[in-house]
Amino acid sequence: MSAPVGSLDERPRLRSLTLTEDGGQVVVGDPETGRFVAMPPVGGVVIRAFLRGATVAEAAVAAERFAGEPVDVPAFVTTLGRLGFLDDPARPAEVRQSSALQLSGWLRGPSRALVRPLFGRVAWLGYAAAFVLAVALLVALPEIRPSAADAFALGEAGWGLLLFLVLTRVMTALHECWHWLAAVAAGVPARFGVDWRLYFVVFETDLSQLWRLPRRQRYGPLLAGIALDSLILAALLGIRLAVLSGALTLPGTALALVEMLILAKSVTMLWQFMLFLRTDLYAVLAMVTGCRNLWRVKTLLLRRAFGRLTADQAKELAAANPRDVQVGRWFRWVWLAGLGVAAFWLWWFYLPFMTRTVTGALDQAAAGPLTASFWPAVLCLAIVLWAQLALLTRTLLAASTKLRHRLHKRER
Repeated sequence: MSAPVGSLDERPRLRSLTLTEDGGQVVVGDPETGRFVAMPPVGGVVIRAFLRGATVAEAAVAAERFAGEPVDVPAFVTTLGRLGFLDDPARPAEVRQSSALQLSGWLRGPSRALVRPLFGRVAWLGYAAAFVLAVALLVALPEIRPSAADAFALGEAGWGLLLFLVLTRVMTALHECWHWLAAVAAGVPARFGVDWRLYFVVFETDLSQLWRLPRRQRYGPLLAGIALDSLILAALLGIRLAVLSGALTLPGTALALVEMLILAKSVTMLWQFMLFLRTDLYAVLAMVTGCRNLWRVKTLLLRRAFGRLTADQAKELAAANPRDVQVGRWFRWVWLAGLGVAAFWLWWFYLPFMTRTVTGALDQAAAGPLTASFWPAVLCLAIVLWAQLALLTRTLLAASTKLRHRLHKRER
């Protein structure tokens, strides 16, 4: 049913759509596929009429009554077909792909009643207190601040570093799980994926279903990961402070592990403030400012600033949400400056850490599989390098596909 409507008496069948008022517009979405689109309120009037079983003519009357002028409802139905919002048995719904690797289905999880206390008012006060406490301790007490050297407090390779790498992955999984549970508490499902931000490999939770909710209810799931990170970091800093004050005694290995985890959690929380990497706080920024497609508009504005905007892109930019354009005017420079920050981080921490870890593991693995140090070294290499190898493979495949397309065009 993506073709123009042939009869005003036709009753278009829509998928199970949701409609949410948001900033003077209506967000219409298909929860099954994860596609959400903002449109003028008159579009919501037409869709609600169709959901009640109205004909095209009846919906046109309702739309004209609302808008005060005639509305081209048949053309709007055609647009709904292009968006995949019509219930067409010959055109099954396709779940929107938001990550390079992604679960195909939405996870609904435990009951809302079970997880709601984790994201109630008292819980959020606790998360906020943990964040303030962690920042205050790091600012006021230099002796508990992490340093880059803490990454190798248990050696460059071996069981200690392996345990650290595993625990950091577990904490990352918990971060994403907290996003998911917060979404469940809000009454919407989510799904998990793996993607890349520059040279960073990230695990992410697709929270596009949040568009079904009023704006105030979206912030909790977006901030849930940072909330849990704050709790974990505050607890780790508390343990470190207790050891320094003599109130707690830990074995050297356990203390070194705490120091390593403080470094890891501090880095991951700092990473969230890198808005140019589409982090959790970038999503919060877009939500607070009322943007719909800030990332794309930022790219178009940059291309225009450097004289690289095509005619089609100029039309796309002209039709963009004015709020996206307004925010994008300054956010594009934040993104551009962020490339320099990412390059500095690559030089100052990422490459030295990777080089030291890989060379240390290779040295230990060189002793052979019959030695005690071989297998932890191999496992460290596997954990550290799999993402980079996957990124390299993906980049090469994408470059190969582009090259084939160019050669094919030249042959034609």
